[in-house]
Amino acid sequence: MLARSYRKLALVVEYDGSRYHGFQVQVGVPTIQGNIERALARVTGERIRITGAGRTDAGVHAKGQVVSFGVLSTMSLQTLVRALNFYLRPDIAVREGREVDADFSARRDAIGREYRYTILNRPTPSPLRRRDACFVPQMLNSEAMNEASQSLVGTHDLASFATPMKGGTTRIVSKAVVSRIGELLLFDMVANAFLPRQVRLTVGCLMRVGLGKLSVERFREILQAKRPGLAAWAAPAHGLCLVKVNYPEYKLSRGQLDENL
Repeated sequence: MLARSYRKLALVVEYDGSRYHGFQVQVGVPTIQGNIERALARVTGERIRITGAGRTDAGVHAKGQVVSFGVLSTMSLQTLVRALNFYLRPDIAVREGREVDADFSARRDAIGREYRYTILNRPTPSPLRRRDACFVPQMLNSEAMNEASQSLVGTHDLASFATPMKGGTTRIVSKAVVSRIGELLLFDMVANAFLPRQVRLTVGCLMRVGLGKLSVERFREILQAKRPGLAAWAAPAHGLCLVKVNYPEYKLSRGQLDENL
């Protein structure tokens, strides 16, 4: 009898991170990874450890988190996704899936990650946006915020916008834009990788620029200082969302995305 071989799958996952202690599995608290792995065990009967493209913090959401894992089950991708969505909590869902090469890693092979921070900028709060937008009643100067954010584009040591950590703090930022759409302010940032709390600390500084409490020049000085924790205040987690993870096309060339999912 021939032994079954593993196949490698990648899934795009969407979640409301409000009730979770982040993506990465932790003992005794609910996490996104823990819930997905339990659902996989119920569907496949296998103990599976998944790899996520981004370790989103507690309270952070995702529209395009990518996870990868090996599985022995031969059930169709469409059946697997539907079964997972049956067992997952309503605030986590698998959007789509793809079969990938055996050496694919959702984290290691990612070449870019796209985050969006949403600010509700109007005099009164919105019960409908309380879980996915940070409420700021004072009018923010989005033009000044956008001017400051442009200094982030390029290859920079971003230590000032991160908590102290081991390892290098230089990242390549390809986009950092603040835009206003009516009563919403959106900060979109794309980089090859992100440091712990980087986006939230960046937004915290940008909010101070928008409120006139910090000049654009001072924002640039904070960036150039390269001092961990210098951007002292982190914007609340619930305004942040991992929108998309980008990969080289050849890494996703095996198999076809199931358009019926």
